[in-house]
Amino acid sequence: MALRTTGSVLMVFLWSVAVVLGQNGWSVTYTTQSICTLEGSTVELTCSYIYPRGTVTSTFWFTKMETGVEPEDLGQDPEYAGRLEYHGDKKNGHNLRITDLREKDSATYKFRFITDQTGGRYYGDPGVTLSVTALQVKVTPTRSATSKTLTCSTTCTLTGSPTYIWYKNGQSLYWPTSQQYTFWTSETESYSCAVKGHEDLHSPAVCVQGQSCYRVTYTKRRICVLKGSTVDISCTYLGYKSTTSTFWFRSVKSTPEGLTRDPGYAGRVKYTDKKTWRNEGSSILRITDLIEEDSAEYRFTFKTNNFEWGHSFPGTTLTVTGLQVKVTPAAEGQKTLTCSTTCTLTDNPTYIWYKNGQRLDEPTSQQYSSNMLVVWDSTVNIYSCAVEGQEGLHSPVVCFQVKVTPQQFSAYKTLTCSTTCTLTGNPTYIWYKNGQIVTDNTSPYSVLPNALDSYSCAVKGQEYLHSPAVCVQGQSCYRVTYTKRRICVLKGSTVDISCTYVGYYSTTSTFWFRSDKSTPEDLTRDPGYAGRVKHTGTYKGPFTLRISDLREEDSAEYRFTFKTYNFEWGHSFSGTTLSVTGNTTLYDTTVNHIELQEK
Repeated sequence: MALRTTGSVLMVFLWSVAVVLGQNGWSVTYTTQSICTLEGSTVELTCSYIYPRGTVTSTFWFTKMETGVEPEDLGQDPEYAGRLEYHGDKKNGHNLRITDLREKDSATYKFRFITDQTGGRYYGDPGVTLSVTALQVKVTPTRSATSKTLTCSTTCTLTGSPTYIWYKNGQSLYWPTSQQYTFWTSETESYSCAVKGHEDLHSPAVCVQGQSCYRVTYTKRRICVLKGSTVDISCTYLGYKSTTSTFWFRSVKSTPEGLTRDPGYAGRVKYTDKKTWRNEGSSILRITDLIEEDSAEYRFTFKTNNFEWGHSFPGTTLTVTGLQVKVTPAAEGQKTLTCSTTCTLTDNPTYIWYKNGQRLDEPTSQQYSSNMLVVWDSTVNIYSCAVEGQEGLHSPVVCFQVKVTPQQFSAYKTLTCSTTCTLTGNPTYIWYKNGQIVTDNTSPYSVLPNALDSYSCAVKGQEYLHSPAVCVQGQSCYRVTYTKRRICVLKGSTVDISCTYVGYYSTTSTFWFRSDKSTPEDLTRDPGYAGRVKHTGTYKGPFTLRISDLREEDSAEYRFTFKTYNFEWGHSFSGTTLSVTGNTTLYDTTVNHIELQEK
């Protein structure tokens, strides 16, 4: 299992006195016996192992063991779903990485390996004891009635020698950097603490005198949601005096700016504020039609007549991800499909699988509701996945995969349009460079990489199933990505066709056009669309073409292009196919058979 999550990564990787237990040539060596780390962080447990003969067939970590019962691989435990990574090496080393740690992860972890020899099963004692703790501010009176001592408290002693950060009314203090802090008290002030480098794992803000101090409490520290969906980010706040204004902002902005004024969020952001008492309230930031560029940390601030909540107090980190089906070998004749995301989706969703466009549904079995599916690979089938309640945001289907490999002793790279299933017939491949078809129709295809160039491939006769355009060097190449490959809507309705694009240099113009025109023509200048077409969007998108009062003759493939002062995106790269119908049976499907990955 190798699903990743974003957020604070508090890496604990210690080379301490080795712990070795073994017999007759069998042993497991742990690099440390105990680790104390923060809730929400990432930990890495490491070991090495030796054995007298044979071949290792299985390796895993476990926490529970009963006499006479084979220990359960943590990778199969739903409590760790999406949070585990195993890493091995050729020298018999093995690492267990656990992300997004929770207090209930506190346990003793042991490593087990199995060989192909009779009796070739071994695990190492005593293991590694992991303790997971949250930060809390404890207030202790001093001999002076006007001062108190604050302690950044944990339930175990943090591994390493952490440097502490203190926040007063949401603003970080330059001093102190120790675990304790003595100061003069005020009934309006709140304090919070964190460990340097992992500020998002700070303690709750607490009053040091009374219960009416200024403070902000976020409902969730991290949220992971699907691209195209809607998210609510919320907090509660308390102002010692009446609040005069509130707003949300991105932490990366040098000057805090309300999101409602940010053109990148135009029409997609809404605040909902509710005051329960004169000085107490809650606030919800809603962002719709999420794009990956919305991934950021979002913070809340409020003002009174003579106070403003500090801008350096960490808020809620949002990660926006798409769904991706990954294919790995399983038993002979089988493959495991994993509905993969770049972070662990919030609220433990139920997954849905589709085979050849039809939902797999077997209520008596759990195999169709998890993020993994084992399939037979003897026949050609197409699979995709989705999350229940958000079926419209399903993954691209899987069938093709393009690999990019460097050539030995050469600056060239080889592009290969390979498949995870065997294609019927003898297909002819098509290659696109910067959105324009190139003459070479072979696979592999040799190119001299350039940081500005993107490549995509397709099969002749099915050009609309091309791979996403990706860079073969760096991540700043020219490219266009369409949100949907096919859309079917009713005559007389309105449709939005959208894409995102990246231009290495500043863009000078953008427009949409019909692919059936001999010369690409901006739709806003086409008399057949007069008064019915509108372009909206900003750089990196989404850039949207809206067509209203649809007619059946609007059925066509629509493509997007952009120009810089010395470049124009090619006109032959397939876009979104629109079908306008008078029938009531509609389909709205995202089709993407080919993926381009750099190896």
